[in-house]
Amino acid sequence: MRFRRRYRTPAVINYDFIIRGYLDIVDFAVMAILMWFLFEVPSKYAIMFVAVQYNVTYTLDDNSEQFDFYDYGPKDIATISFYMLVAIKVHTIIQECILDKINRHLQLSKPEQSKFNESGQLALFYLFSFIWGASILNAEEFKMNLTSFWKDYPFSRMLVQEKFFYICQIAYWLHALPELYFQKIQKEDIPRQLCYICLYITHISGAYILNLQHLGLILVVPHYLVELIFHASRLFHFCDENTQKGFIIWALLFVMVRLLTLTLSVLTFGFGLARAENPDFSIADGNFNILPVRLGCLGAVCLTQAWMMRKFVRFQLKRWRERVKDQISKKKTTNTKNKRTKKEPDKANIANGAAKSEGGASPRTRKSKPV
Repeated sequence: MRFRRRYRTPAVINYDFIIRGYLDIVDFAVMAILMWFLFEVPSKYAIMFVAVQYNVTYTLDDNSEQFDFYDYGPKDIATISFYMLVAIKVHTIIQECILDKINRHLQLSKPEQSKFNESGQLALFYLFSFIWGASILNAEEFKMNLTSFWKDYPFSRMLVQEKFFYICQIAYWLHALPELYFQKIQKEDIPRQLCYICLYITHISGAYILNLQHLGLILVVPHYLVELIFHASRLFHFCDENTQKGFIIWALLFVMVRLLTLTLSVLTFGFGLARAENPDFSIADGNFNILPVRLGCLGAVCLTQAWMMRKFVRFQLKRWRERVKDQISKKKTTNTKNKRTKKEPDKANIANGAAKSEGGASPRTRKSKPV
């Protein structure tokens, strides 16, 4: 009897297929959306993915000048999804063209490679976001006036740069979630990275939805500066282990930014918005100035800052213990070397089975008695 061999058809959608071909899937999705602009009917939907939506034009009564402001709505989900795909593609280009080549040159271990890749990606993102956010603060007038954080609330109208900044921020941190799967992050690092990614998404999306864009922007820019210094210092530390000045600067600025965040949050939610002229709740107007929302926002900020300070203190204590252990080990090695150098002359005095006495004089030889 002949036995027929049963061939199993390979699974089209499996783990290896997704890991190897997710970039092709992302490229296809981006190109499909861009190709919609070639046709008249699909172009109306394609612009929803690429361009910033909810444009509102205002004209002053005295002058004929027009000002374009932007609101938020459900169509922003499509825009965030598109730029999330763009962020995945940029992430891969940075990894393959820059970080992988540096890793081959440094020859780091696997845990060090994971930290190096994480710091490399985040350092570039923090640098770009800090420059972009600082330019927006420089262009607007509310940066020097504390009352602008709660005066004329709700801030339901944003400039195009401000809204696009928030869309890109949310898209980047959302793209970091599937990157944990695509980049094969080690299981030990996933809970830590997942924690701060969710915190970024929650705080930035909360500031965007609750119309606290001004406060969120003034808080996120110095925070990004501190994180930029930390990850840049860690990159230099992988190249040269003796570089420690960056971590000292980061430690000082970290505490200052935490105090700044707590101060501005208490002033805004505890005093400013509580004494505003329109304490009301209206989703249509974008007004969320009620006591439960204020307490929830203030509690979330305070808990996050306390959690970050706890991690900071534990990190500093860990580094201090490592330094103490290194100093103790160095002292032990120096003491053992000194003991060995003291014992070496004693061993050198023994030559040809005859021990020399102190002072370098050889012992007297006994006279042989006549038999």
